[in-house]
Amino acid sequence: MLLIDAGNSRCKWAWAENGIWLRQGVLDNADSDAWLELKNTFSKLAAPQKILISNVAGAQMEQRLRALCAIWNSPVQLISARGAQCGVRNLYEHPAQLGSDRWAALIAGWQHARQACLVVSCGTATTVDALSGKGDFVGGLILPGIALMQRSLLAGTAQLAHEENKSQGGSVHDFPLNTRDAILSGAMRATIAAIQYQYRLLEARQQRVQCLLTGGAASYLMPHLGLAAEQVDNLVLHGLQLIGQDCLNMTGKETVAR
Repeated sequence: MLLIDAGNSRCKWAWAENGIWLRQGVLDNADSDAWLELKNTFSKLAAPQKILISNVAGAQMEQRLRALCAIWNSPVQLISARGAQCGVRNLYEHPAQLGSDRWAALIAGWQHARQACLVVSCGTATTVDALSGKGDFVGGLILPGIALMQRSLLAGTAQLAHEENKSQGGSVHDFPLNTRDAILSGAMRATIAAIQYQYRLLEARQQRVQCLLTGGAASYLMPHLGLAAEQVDNLVLHGLQLIGQDCLNMTGKETVAR
């Protein structure tokens, strides 16, 4: 299987055979040279049996991905959230409206934890999603990612943008004494508070709770979180793999296409 996770800023992929990842990579959505290089890499590989894609980057990205995969005569399947799949039950008000990336990450998180769990994806946006001890997705938060919070402040406030340009670096402090540190510390504190608050809410419902972090900013958040959390890379890709395997095991047919 070829697994593709197209996010708002980056695209990750993995090539799996018999459940083992033989190749994987990541590229920026705006890096045209990297996309040409990826197409060249794929052109040297035999056609995959299945191509599973989570795309939250819009119609233009879908067209790009379909064109990329057109070098093979393989079915391209864009997954979407369901009412239930791979042991996870979706309690979203309108299940299909849950983002495909969140759905895949929840499926991988449940497979990994097999208990009440907070699945935190730290990318362009930060999502904080809760699973019960029975595998029910009981709801979650979406907030701007760390970098997006910083950019929105700098774009919307002329004085902050002017001051930021004078500063170099940036780090988290309890009481920051320069503008760049103040912006970064504020974004970090807001994100950490949201994660901690949702963790305590879930902990009040469940006997045991695990916290899983994934995404580009996960390693940056981990030391500041103050929770017994675990970083698990590429949860969305792992979720796509589980969806593909589940469909083959249950039906022998490709049933995740839309």
